[in-house]
Amino acid sequence: QVQLVESGGGLVQAGGPLRPPCAAPGRPFRNYNMGWFRQAPGKERELVAGATWSGGGGDTYYTESVKGRFTISRDNAKNTGYLQMNSLKPEDTAIYYCAASTPRDTVYGRAKDYDYWGQGTQVTVSS
Repeated sequence: QVQLVESGGGLVQAGGPLRPPCAAPGRPFRNYNMGWFRQAPGKERELVAGATWSGGGGDTYYTESVKGRFTISRDNAKNTGYLQMNSLKPEDTAIYYCAASTPRDTVYGRAKDYDYWGQGTQVTVSS
């Protein structure tokens, strides 16, 4: 069992940054694929960014609407993943969830492909 603990959400003005962390206490996060999903009211949960495990070739994925603005990364020494979000827009408002799966050499896009989930953190972008 992998426990994922998120923090770092909040209210930010349009154009501003946020960088929520996702901690996996006591677990070698480098051995898991990592994904960041978001879910806005009335919408399905969607994969925003994903990355393969550290030995999986470094494959990453970004949904089209965040390309060039969001960056997924991890600090293996701290067992923590991050989603750097820049130039935030009101349409980025959602609950953001980090997720992890067993290691694969490609990024999977469906929520059901991930085994472990954080509790979610609210991101609200004001115009």
